[in-house]
Amino acid sequence: MRTTTGRPWWVLAIALVAIVGSVVVGSNVTDRLLAGQGTEDPNSESALAGAVLEEHFPEGRPNLVLLVAAEAGVDDREVAGQALAMAEGLAYEDDVVGVTSYWQTGADELKSDGGDQALIVARVGGGEAHAGAVVADLADRYGGEHGPLDVRVGGQTAVLNDVETTIDEDLVTAQAVALPLTLLILVWVYGSVISALLPLAVGVASIIGTNAVLWFIAGLTEVSVFAQSLTIALGLGLAVDYALLMVRRFRAELEDGHDPPAAAATTVRTAGRTVLFSAFAISSALAVMLLFPLYFLRSFAYAGVTVVLLAALFSLLVVPAALTLLGHRVNALDPRRLFRRRSNGRAPVSPEEAADRRWKRLTRTVMGRAPAFAVASLVLLVLVGLPFLRVEFGMADDRQLPADAESRQVADVVREEFSANATGVIDVLVHSPHAQTDTAELTRYVERLSLLDHVDEIRSPVGVYAEGSLTQARTPVDALRESASHSYLQVVPEDGVADISPESQGLVRDIRAVDTGLETSVAGQAAAVVDAQEGIGERLPLAIGAVVVSMAILLALLTGSVVLALLSVVINALSLTAMFGAVVWVFQDGNLSGLLGFTPTGFIDTALPVLMFCIAYGLSMDYGVFLLARMREEYERTGDHRTAVELGLRRTGGVITAAAVTLAVVMLAIGASRVTNTMMLGWGVALAVIVDATVVRCLLVPSVLRMTGPLTWWGPEPLRKLYRALSSPAAPVFRAPSQPGDPNLGPAPLPDPEPVTGVRTPDPTSEPTPGTGAVHARD
Repeated sequence: MRTTTGRPWWVLAIALVAIVGSVVVGSNVTDRLLAGQGTEDPNSESALAGAVLEEHFPEGRPNLVLLVAAEAGVDDREVAGQALAMAEGLAYEDDVVGVTSYWQTGADELKSDGGDQALIVARVGGGEAHAGAVVADLADRYGGEHGPLDVRVGGQTAVLNDVETTIDEDLVTAQAVALPLTLLILVWVYGSVISALLPLAVGVASIIGTNAVLWFIAGLTEVSVFAQSLTIALGLGLAVDYALLMVRRFRAELEDGHDPPAAAATTVRTAGRTVLFSAFAISSALAVMLLFPLYFLRSFAYAGVTVVLLAALFSLLVVPAALTLLGHRVNALDPRRLFRRRSNGRAPVSPEEAADRRWKRLTRTVMGRAPAFAVASLVLLVLVGLPFLRVEFGMADDRQLPADAESRQVADVVREEFSANATGVIDVLVHSPHAQTDTAELTRYVERLSLLDHVDEIRSPVGVYAEGSLTQARTPVDALRESASHSYLQVVPEDGVADISPESQGLVRDIRAVDTGLETSVAGQAAAVVDAQEGIGERLPLAIGAVVVSMAILLALLTGSVVLALLSVVINALSLTAMFGAVVWVFQDGNLSGLLGFTPTGFIDTALPVLMFCIAYGLSMDYGVFLLARMREEYERTGDHRTAVELGLRRTGGVITAAAVTLAVVMLAIGASRVTNTMMLGWGVALAVIVDATVVRCLLVPSVLRMTGPLTWWGPEPLRKLYRALSSPAAPVFRAPSQPGDPNLGPAPLPDPEPVTGVRTPDPTSEPTPGTGAVHARD
């Protein structure tokens, strides 16, 4: 702190060097990030079996699809000749294996119902990034018109390429929208262009620094490109939160007559403590995603924890240094003067005065009817969360892309005009070597599988079976379904069963439940969804427990109260109900899909609720820390519970509202993405932030605390000692007189002051006037 305020130029210079270095390192971070879903458990049965299938039967797991259309029909001689030559040419491309086409096999499932389109499918080997580069090159050379052929490129890898490109473009747009809007909001909130630029600078610096850190992490492990959305949202949102708190406290210290270095030092000791607790709280919520094996979730932990800590670091070091140099110029360039009105023609009413009057009316209304507001708030939150009870889980596919993406168009055509799941089946791997496998046992197993519900047919080394009977004898194609160490079966669901629908997931469970003496594994998209759900379900109790315990400990240390910590943990969870209910109502059920421009699939990506819980819960704790820290400060100052709750809300209500509006704007800019998962994340978290800052912080919290009374502040003596050790010595502390029983239940009521003739008795909950000798309420 002494270095920050004593040598501010050195601090700013070092920060500038670090930012420039981060720009150089992190400028190409996107090249290292992965566009894959990242929602598969790498140690699950489906993932391990999939790796074996890719090695031994690559043609069974295509990730490249060429949709070939011809006006003359796919059986036309000239069309067939050119298409066959294209398939053969594709087979000779580097890293391309397992090429299969309609013209090579004559398979009906590779031909459209109308007969004017057919498929060439292949497997591109290598890692995700390498395969993406290969497919991008192939799309340039094989896509488009080739004589009578019109070729469009699709498949899983092409979808991932389109997802990455779309997200990159959308993030540029989001930043172009969010930055100027954030600046306008901050100028109005701060009443100073100079002050407004500080949080914006902190946010940009945090984003740049996080990109550099992600560049290093992505060189060591898998990191999803989706994590960049969180980097931008939290980088700007938390920079506004923290800098807003710091600047408001600094201004209050200047008004109290302190010089800039002393004001900055006090700001770090008081508001800085709140920032530190907030950063720890949000980081703890985000860090629990490291408990899950899915790299999609782990990526958000890497990005989220980094950007939160950097935002706090810049706020605690760079902001005080800048404030020390700016001094009273921090209030310069106030455009709100043009909008101020005069009160009774005598003096202008500042926005701060007008806001304080509104918060005063609101707090007194809520606390005056506490039971009614508490019950109404609880009922509202529960009702809007009810749709989540019918949530269905799946895995995001090509339909998260906009309708004009080529890979999405190819997948739509395959779904609508091709039968028998041309590119999507459930894979079953028999691990015993064929020489050691009893053919009769394998046949009996295939027969049992063909009798399961929602099964159209089974393709196997012993032929094609349907409803327990052989429908097609073993062919040369079937012979390719076996190797020296494995046999490969394809379970084709009946028409109408989507690849990752609840029916297909149920079919995976039924397949695994079939009794057989063979060693088998099930793979495919539906199996990956089932395994991801089980992996998340196994670790979810531990993750929730870690979040709850860490938050309760932090809040107990912040407030010195066990009761308040436990109440806050429960209340913060209630603030998420609106988000989860809206996600199901909008994105699963499809309401507002036309307005928002997405395609509903009837399910929610399995990993998204976990991600949204960690982010939204951490942000709700951020606002909770702001509010509770101020309430505790007022309780220490006045010793009166009701006054502490009222003043705490009045003094932080504006900060929380401004921070929530700014963060909601940023999240809505992210939510304007054309990728459904990113849209869901942005809109969902924005809704959670708004509900938390309004219904929860303004209505539920003060009404509940009004009813709990002085018991709110109870804590055991060891906790109170630890709280006092961690508290700032800047604020005067009210010492309650000893009382029978528990002395921590609060002080005796303060006596009414003796009236003095000719002197107006001040409102005990109003803001003291600086310079009068009264304790000035601080942020």
